Amino acid sequence: MREYELMVIVHSDLAEDGLANTVDTIREWASAAGNVVKIDNWGRRRFTYPIRKLQEGNYILFNLELEPTAIAELERNLRLSEEVLRHLLIRVGD
Repeated sequence: MREYELMVIVHSDLAEDGLANTVDTIREWASAAGNVVKIDNWGRRRFTYPIRKLQEGNYILFNLELEPTAIAELERNLRLSEEVLRHLLIRVGD
């Protein structure tokens, strides 16, 4: 397994429990593909430019251990999710 960081920007209009449900859903997708090492909620931040006519969003950082073959399915689920505005998955280390 390789180490990855996943940064997700979630819709800012979600209530506290809606945000928790979205984080749990992403955690389940990542757990199906590997291990979730850490989840860090950075909170609500303002965008430099509008994304889908929104000015701010909730930033969440996931530290993951995944098999390279499982990345495509995880990114597909993130693209199809209506709550996720943007995501970026990068490999950490070697």
